[in-house]
Amino acid sequence: MKQKKKKYAMVIDTKTCVGCGACVVACKTENQVPEGLHRVWVTEEVSGKFPNLQMEIRSERCNHCSNAPCVANCPTGASHVKTDSNIVTVDPSKCTGCKACMASCPYSARFVMTEGYVSKCSFCSHRVEKGLAPACASVCPTRSIVFGDLNDPNSDVSKLVKSRKNKRLVPEAGTEPNIYYLV
Repeated sequence: MKQKKKKYAMVIDTKTCVGCGACVVACKTENQVPEGLHRVWVTEEVSGKFPNLQMEIRSERCNHCSNAPCVANCPTGASHVKTDSNIVTVDPSKCTGCKACMASCPYSARFVMTEGYVSKCSFCSHRVEKGLAPACASVCPTRSIVFGDLNDPNSDVSKLVKSRKNKRLVPEAGTEPNIYYLV
């Protein structure tokens, strides 16, 4: 029997995220991201009209889109989807630094490393392959970041997406992002 391809997703609870930045630091440390660059960042968004204002705090990163324009627009195949899952990744040895992937990403989730190749969140695939959660999810003090396989109906991410109102960023881009924000 053929094993179903993993469809990894991240669910981020905007009601419990406090914007502490632990996810940012864990990612930079785990992935040796140079100072001034980032794979993960925290966004604060205020909406409404005074005095009825609401603030949403959310941890953002590459959305590992099911319809990833970065992959479709990469001329060298450096940006690609892993064969065993939906994780979108970059092969630095194939990347020419042309930035076509950066231009096509509606989430501004990519950056150029000092060596000249483009980098981004990889869902810490090196950790996931060992059965561990991405670094950002493993250190979140409020457990606002949950990672798992959407193809597994018993996974925490599947249950959360089904049980709580959620949104995905820039849905009009048609990228089918795999980051869900609980609202």
